[in-house]
Amino acid sequence: MKVESLVNIINSDFYTGVPDSQLKALCNYLMDRYGIDPKHHIIAANEGNCTALAAGYHLATGKVPVVYMQNSGEGNIINPVASLLNDKVYAIPVIFIIGWRGEPGIHDEPQHIYQGEVTTCLLDDMEIANYAIGTDTTEEELKAKMDEFRSILATGKDVAFVIRKGALTDAPKVKYENSNTMVREEIIQHIVAASGEDPIISTTGKASRELFEIRVANNQSHKYDFLTVGSMGHSSSIALGVALNKPNTTIWCVDGDGAVLMHMGSMAVLGSNKPKNLIHIVINNGAHETVGGMPTVASNIDLVKIAEACGYPYAVSVDSFEALDKELEAAKNRNELSLIEVKCSIGARDDLGRPTTTALENKQNFMEYLKTLS
Repeated sequence: MKVESLVNIINSDFYTGVPDSQLKALCNYLMDRYGIDPKHHIIAANEGNCTALAAGYHLATGKVPVVYMQNSGEGNIINPVASLLNDKVYAIPVIFIIGWRGEPGIHDEPQHIYQGEVTTCLLDDMEIANYAIGTDTTEEELKAKMDEFRSILATGKDVAFVIRKGALTDAPKVKYENSNTMVREEIIQHIVAASGEDPIISTTGKASRELFEIRVANNQSHKYDFLTVGSMGHSSSIALGVALNKPNTTIWCVDGDGAVLMHMGSMAVLGSNKPKNLIHIVINNGAHETVGGMPTVASNIDLVKIAEACGYPYAVSVDSFEALDKELEAAKNRNELSLIEVKCSIGARDDLGRPTTTALENKQNFMEYLKTLS
């Protein structure tokens, strides 16, 4: 189905969401049509944030908003759906558009398998009427379903369209870029060189994929790394848990700007605990690159000041490899919680692979290595 047909049939003038590769056609359509426009389209920090934004839009206008997201974000909407939108509370109607990663019978990455199995179950449990759109869904079928959904929305209930792989087509081409020159894979190479045999916890997406391939290219063991292939926004909290229990070992966290934004409260917890052995590196390209390159708001905020306000004893931003190497070496010897923001370009190798070990193997190897450390 053409993405424009979906948008026209839904007929809403406000969209907010967290980008998803399964919804790339919709994301590109919205960026091409609106860009980032507070009246029509906002890319939010996380899916709960989107849901609350949508509620505010409805309160101010009386209209029905649209929230788009990957199905991994369903967990983030459960609270606002149950305690804000629900018709037993404020009865705020919202249309959800959800990319169905890990749909049963469709091959996907391990972090999507269980989420894919429970995607529609969670919607059913939240009493959100839902309809799956596939490659064979016709405009007539969608119009009929939308007519049915309008009756449901009129009662203050929510509805959802679940988007199967390849269901949306004919998206405009949108180029995502910035003026930064440092390439993320090279940045991670420098981090690997500086960290030696210290453990690394890396964030969701291409950063973990690149770290895995760097270890292969260096003929190094993967035991040093915990690849947070799912659970976006939580790698720094995982790193904190490890650092607090391995106080004599330097722990490195390779994070991304979209992940930091998604659960930024974790920075306050990090800053409050001040683990002296944790180095938090945020590779900031101002984009949700792994799912297509759509922008985050991280280019418009000062992560260094935020870290300092959260209690990090040291925080710095770099935009050159000379400065990066200097700060990596200094952080190793500082014995204080440190944040290094690295300004990064958008882009990755076309032939970038995925980890060839399973998530369970990664966990077991990492835990066995941690047993040798104190």
